[in-house]
Amino acid sequence: MKRIVLVIALAASTALTYSCRETTEKEVIREVEVETTDEEAEGILERTAKEVDKEVNEEINEEIDKIGNDD
Repeated sequence: MKRIVLVIALAASTALTYSCRETTEKEVIREVEVETTDEEAEGILERTAKEVDKEVNEEINEEIDKIGNDD
């Protein structure tokens, strides 16, 4: 019985001592400025939309050229 009480007391004191330790971890936060170009600042949807607009405008210009001038 004495052994059981001794083991329990030793385990409890070890657990309490371990949980009260201070951590030595430090959190470091750095602010960094990053320069980006206009293309990098835009998302994939914006870049895709510009390409589609360019293609549509080219097709419209081709159709206008086929119709000709009204002079």
